Amino acid sequence: MRFQMMLLALPAIAAARACPAKKHRTSSTASISTPAVSSTASAVPESSSIAPVLVLESSSTDSVVASEPSSTASVVSSATSIKAAVAAATTSSSSSSSSSSSLSSSSDAVSGTSTFYGGNLSGGTCSFTTLSKIPSGLYGTAFSGSTWDNAAECGACLNVTGPNGNSITVMVVDECPECDVGHLDLFEDAFEQLGSISAGEIATSYTKVACGISSPIVLHNKSGTSAYWFSMQVVNSNEPISSLEVSTDGGSTWQSTTRTEYNFFENSSGFGTDTVDVRVTSTTGGTITVSDVSVAANAQVTASSNFS
Repeated sequence: MRFQMMLLALPAIAAARACPAKKHRTSSTASISTPAVSSTASAVPESSSIAPVLVLESSSTDSVVASEPSSTASVVSSATSIKAAVAAATTSSSSSSSSSSSLSSSSDAVSGTSTFYGGNLSGGTCSFTTLSKIPSGLYGTAFSGSTWDNAAECGACLNVTGPNGNSITVMVVDECPECDVGHLDLFEDAFEQLGSISAGEIATSYTKVACGISSPIVLHNKSGTSAYWFSMQVVNSNEPISSLEVSTDGGSTWQSTTRTEYNFFENSSGFGTDTVDVRVTSTTGGTITVSDVSVAANAQVTASSNFS
């Protein structure tokens, strides 16, 4: 009887060995990276008893797609077609949002403290001598000297949050040489919005934001500027400025300038002509080009637009 029972069990054991349970890979949702968008598709081979699993990772919210093709050839075919579809879907999104998302991607909150002083707009290190007042809705601040970076922060706007949770937007117009990273020396009226003057120093954090300025940018020449010595600054910009280039051949070629610690872009030899074309680039990668700009001393030219 025992021998007969073993004979009856043999077919069931053989069937179980011929059909092992299938394994499925689990993939977590890929994180969204701004502004770059990328996708990868790869065939993941398993042992000979397990059907291959196709895993697609994309920076879109629909990040994981899994299927079980019946052969290696179908894995390659499926990966190619799905990767092409994802690339087509993400390209237009990346190009349409690159300008605004770039500013926010570099705007992680910086924690520190804030003090205050009487303020210095026209006489500040950013040399905004043509501004009689800070643009509407904004306050003024001096920025940390330890991260001054040749006036790269001049004109940048910061959303500053105080110890009580309320916030204001300030524009960088001056340098605080003794301030460490995260330390802002606010104009007194700005400090009053966040804490008591009697406190003297309060805990704050800030992020970089667009200034909300709708009027056009202004190009301002320094005194002494001529065809043989070039010095120009950008005023009233909605975003920080990263570079200023000059063309003397109608835009066919562009020559760079050097930013100074007092917030002018200069070329010590000038460009040998009385008018030039100027191309201004913001930190988000946006550009504004102004044609036939005079290089006369103290001249000002208002562009037709601002950075959005």
